[in-house]
Amino acid sequence: MNVYMPILVLGAIAVVFAVFSVLVASVVGPRRHNRAKLQAYECGIEPTSQPDRHGSGIGGATGQRIPVKYYLTAMLFIIFDIEIVFLYPWAVHFDALGAFGLAAMALFIFNVSVAYAYEWRRGGLTWD
Repeated sequence: MNVYMPILVLGAIAVVFAVFSVLVASVVGPRRHNRAKLQAYECGIEPTSQPDRHGSGIGGATGQRIPVKYYLTAMLFIIFDIEIVFLYPWAVHFDALGAFGLAAMALFIFNVSVAYAYEWRRGGLTWD
């Protein structure tokens, strides 16, 4: 149990800090409400009318389509973010893995670099 005590103390400090920050912000923070603040934020896309009862989709017949480029960029971020997370266990056990671990990670980083270069050349990282 002594091994986990620092982790539990750090977790308790994080929870206390989070609750304290929210409470202080709600007590001390300004309460200036206006029409723009009360509207839903749609990630830079202007909100459209509600869908009709026939289920014709987002915004009804007069709504605009959400650009596919937004979703492609989000998927690329998730894919590369998950790939980079695999570097952490390797970095922790770098000494124990030896030459095989170094070669495996070099191959992994090469694969990620090829995918990144492909997306860059294809124009997947530019926002229109």
